[in-house]
This record gives sequence, structure tokens and C-alpha cells, in this order.
Amino acid sequence: VQLQASGGGLVQAGGSLRLSCVASGSIFSIGSMGWYRQAPGKQRESVAGITGGGSTNYPESVKGRFAISRDIGKNTVYLQMNSLKPEDTGVYYCYGYINRQSYWGQGTQVTVSS
Repeated sequence: VQLQASGGGLVQAGGSLRLSCVASGSIFSIGSMGWYRQAPGKQRESVAGITGGGSTNYPESVKGRFAISRDIGKNTVYLQMNSLKPEDTGVYYCYGYINRQSYWGQGTQVTVSS
């Protein structure tokens, strides 16, 4: 099983980006999926999660700006990021609970300029 994240880039403050993460391989079940980010010199933090049932959760820092969604048929999870701020800069990692194991993607860089 592999997770492949894409969609990062450089954007000005106030702009938007959409990240995608595709799970591939021998997949029998997918539970929760989500996104973490890690800024330089900081710990990795959760920015969005979605359960197998479709419930979502966000930290206060991104509520109202980020939206996570998933396409079960495509084994894909998305993160729509709007009203981006310089403090959103970091490497974004997707994760998935697949076949009763946790997997991480390789990370995609998001840089928000002021």
C-alpha cells in the first residue's frame, strides 16, 4: 500500500490550494484518512481528518478555511485550503488507516508568501 500526495506549491496569502492523496496497492479496507503538516522547527500537527463514516474534524487554527473530503471509489482524500496564511507554510502529509494499518504519504510542500 502506498499513499501519494500532490498539489502543494507556492501561493500568496489569501490564496487557495487543493491537495490530493491517492492510496494504491492491495486495499481491502480504508478507515479514517487525513492530513498533518510540519512547519520548520515545529512538531507535526493534525490539520484535518475524516472517518470512514465521513465525519470530519479540524483544529481551531484551520476551521472555516480548510475542508477535507474523500472519494471512496478513487481511494482519494482531498484537502481544500482557502484563505491561506503564511503560518500555514509547511510540509503536508496525508495518512490513511488502510487494511487495519496506518500509512503515510511522502509529503508535499506548501509555501504561503506574505
